[in-house]
Amino acid sequence: MSYKSVNFSKFSSIKIGGTLDVKLLENAQDYSSRYYIIGSSNNTLIGTQPPPLMMLSKKYDYIKIQDNMLKIGAATPSGKIASFCKKHDIANFEFVSHLPGTLGGLVKMNAGLKEYEIFNNLISISTCRGDYEKKELNFRYRYTDINAPILEASFILACGFDKQKVELFKNMRSNQPNTPSAGSCFKNPAGDYAGRLIEAVGLKGFKVGDMEFSTVHANFLVNHGAGNFKDAIFLIQEAQKRVYERFGIWLENEIIVLDKRYMGKDSPLLNPRTKDKQS
Repeated sequence: MSYKSVNFSKFSSIKIGGTLDVKLLENAQDYSSRYYIIGSSNNTLIGTQPPPLMMLSKKYDYIKIQDNMLKIGAATPSGKIASFCKKHDIANFEFVSHLPGTLGGLVKMNAGLKEYEIFNNLISISTCRGDYEKKELNFRYRYTDINAPILEASFILACGFDKQKVELFKNMRSNQPNTPSAGSCFKNPAGDYAGRLIEAVGLKGFKVGDMEFSTVHANFLVNHGAGNFKDAIFLIQEAQKRVYERFGIWLENEIIVLDKRYMGKDSPLLNPRTKDKQS
């Protein structure tokens, strides 16, 4: 059994968290459901009471062309995927260079930019609990029902890397802050935008300690240097509370909160209507 010591105040994109021993997943049979699988922590907020954590080893960092498909290991960084596709003139992955993270996380949350999503060209996945065709998976905007660690994904192989799309996606990201964050804090509700709602309730630029809803884009919770978990959670809950009270819309987290107090059916971050149904 191998572990890796990870300092999340440096490793995570939001720069919050302590130093933890993370178990390395070398083979499917090593997986235990008592561990929470993490990737490169680009959309993750680590709390002071995290669950046991596990991450894929470097064994799953690869890209290969096989059986007329593009096969990518789940530990492969998005930047590496984009570079490979550019070098080999492969189409439909131009957007991943603007989605920080590893392949497993991108597939798990059906990451994308507007209508360009990772599932658009997915064929199948391999997980610790078996292989699944795309048609066997439930997925929608920023959601899948995948409940086992992803080890590999296979995609449609098509020629024609498009440099114009690279510029298009770059422009889509031009309104996002460069300050450390975990990406979009909330998912966009149907027919609206989380950033608009947060701004409408007066929270754009609202700051507690070193944590702030960015003045550049309100749906980005940013860390100005010494931000901590307590202040981040306060701002997340404050946004959910204000938006719900004014608009009757519950902002669903896109950021993943890993703290035992904020996970599971009794989490105070849950939609109050969902919580009523489960009580």
